[in-house]
Amino acid sequence: MNADTREKYLKLALAVFGLIFLLIYPLGIIWPSGWVWHGGEGSYYLQMIIGMYLVLGVMLIMASRNPSEHKSLINYTIWSSIVHGLIMGVQAVGDDMEHGHLIADVPALLLVAAVLWYLSPKGDAAEQTA
Repeated sequence: MNADTREKYLKLALAVFGLIFLLIYPLGIIWPSGWVWHGGEGSYYLQMIIGMYLVLGVMLIMASRNPSEHKSLINYTIWSSIVHGLIMGVQAVGDDMEHGHLIADVPALLLVAAVLWYLSPKGDAAEQTA
């Protein structure tokens, strides 16, 4: 994939993932067993997660306009999605009440990380050919 195509798809991925992050609350209402942890609506945990992902969603949408100016945000999204997804995966496996997350938010976060990693420019050589 050439650099222009990669950047086009990276812009699209950032915008789409940003929009999905803005929809964490509606996803939790539609499919709580896959998107809401620890007792659901009204919990401080859920409010915190919604707030964090609303901000990240807005920032990813903004970054989609010029990804090369937002490499740190993209890297943060990749690594935080990996760590968050793996921790949730371990917790979901160990808690019978949380198994629904193994087919919802856990793979979703790992998919976000994989797609952004794949589409991100690799090193100085990739930037020079762009």
